[in-house]
Parts: sequence; C-alpha cells; structure tokens
Amino acid sequence: MANVKGIELNRAFGFGSFCWAAVAVMMCLFIIGGPVSKAVAQDDGAAKADAPAPAGEEKKEAAKPQESFLAWMIRASGIFGFLIMLVSFVMVAVIMMIGLQLRRDNFLPASFVEQFEQRLQAKDYQGAYEAAKGSDSFIGRVLSAGMARLSRGFEEAEAGMQEIGEDETMAMEHKIGYLALIGSVAPMLGLLGTVQGMVLSFQVIANSTTSPKPSELADGIATALFTTLEGLVVAIPAIIFYALFKNRLARFLMECGFVASNLMKNFQNMGKAPAARGGAAPAGAPGDRAE
Repeated sequence: MANVKGIELNRAFGFGSFCWAAVAVMMCLFIIGGPVSKAVAQDDGAAKADAPAPAGEEKKEAAKPQESFLAWMIRASGIFGFLIMLVSFVMVAVIMMIGLQLRRDNFLPASFVEQFEQRLQAKDYQGAYEAAKGSDSFIGRVLSAGMARLSRGFEEAEAGMQEIGEDETMAMEHKIGYLALIGSVAPMLGLLGTVQGMVLSFQVIANSTTSPKPSELADGIATALFTTLEGLVVAIPAIIFYALFKNRLARFLMECGFVASNLMKNFQNMGKAPAARGGAAPAGAPGDRAE
C-alpha cells in the first residue's frame, strides 16, 4: 500500500503537464490567427491610403469587394490546405483518444491494488485472482495472466506477466506512433503546397511579356506561405503530444511493473500451486484449462 501512496503523488504533476500542453497549443493558434489577420488588414489599409492610384483605376479598386482573411487563406491554400485540415482533424481525434486511455486509473488504479493486497493478506488467493481477472486495468490483466500460470511455477507466472505486458505496451505504442506519423506528414504536405505556390508564381513571370505586378504574384506566394504555416501548425502539436504521451506511458509501465513484481513476490516461495484449498494460487484458473 505504501508503494501505491507514493505513486499517487505523481498524479497531479502528470495531469497538470497535459493541461498546460493543451493550453500552449491553443495559445499558439490564437497568436498565429489573431495578430496576423489584424496586421494584414492594417497593411492593406495603409497601402491603399499612401499609394496614389490613377483616376481610372480608383473606381475599379473601389468596386472590388473586400475578401476576408479567412476566405483568402482557404482560397490560397488549395487542395494541400484541405488535406492538411483533414490531417488536423485526425490529430485531434487521436490526441483525445489517447488522452482518455492514458490515465492512471486505466493502468494502476489505487482501489484495485488495495483490494488485491487485502485479499493476499487474508490468504484469499482465489479471490485475489478473481479480482485481477475482473479488472480492466493494465496491472489487473498482467496479474491475472501471471496467476493463471502459477500452477506451472513462479518462473512461468513471470513469463506470462511479461507476455501480456509486452502485448499491451505494443498496442498503446502503435496508437501513440500515429502522432509521430502526423508530425512527419503535415510538414511534407505543407512543402508540397510551397512548391506549388512557387511554381504558380514563376509561371506568371514566364508568361508575362512585361514585368508582372505584385498582385499577380501574390496568389502563388500566398499558397506557398499558407500551406507551410498550416503544415507547421499541425506538426508542432503532434510532436509535442507524441513526446508527452511517450513519456507518460513509460512512467506508467515502470510503476506497474514495480507494483506487480512486489505483489507477485507473495507467491515466489510457494512452488507449484496445489489445490485452491492449499492457499497457494487459484486452482483450475481459466487460463490453465484453456492451455
């Protein structure tokens, strides 16, 4: 029980770091979206006020409808911006899914460990096995796999615990690995948009008999810059959450391994399990009958 109380001290720190990371991502999106749109609007207004235009063109400019920053960004981003947006939706879904699964109660619930220890102290090994079998936590599955093989000896029980632990770990690492994939794919999509935008701008230069106006090159340059920005905005949070989840998983696995080893030491000197009434291990466990 002392081990569990010591482990519980890390819960506030782990949850706090997750919340601060989410707030940091939201602040980055706010900082990028708000001031940039205001700066663009101010620059456009100042340019229109300072630059004198011919009388014939003043009427055309006045008649031209103003395009919002968001509409301009969507139009300039094109197909690669749409793909990056889809990737961002996948990233948010994966982060939420892993965040819900990567909690201490799913790996090392204090109530289950306390109940398991109490049954061990009362020599109720069959009840301890049933409690582990009924628990949906990581440590519950590990302990039930180990106790199911106690009839073959303590070494076989440890091997069973290691097998189920590695299987569960691999499944969670595969889910976390999707964030690393998103962190690599999003900048590549942004780079494709950058290349496309530069190609469009150079196409205007190549097809123009005179020196092209900046407005004619603006669409291609906007495509290049917007797709690069969007790719980085998606990739940076994906990489951050990948590192946070990876470290959090490693800490939970270490704590679960430590607690499970200490709990299983109660069976180390019992040898092969006799019948259930002998008090060594659950006899006739479902794992034994299946094998």
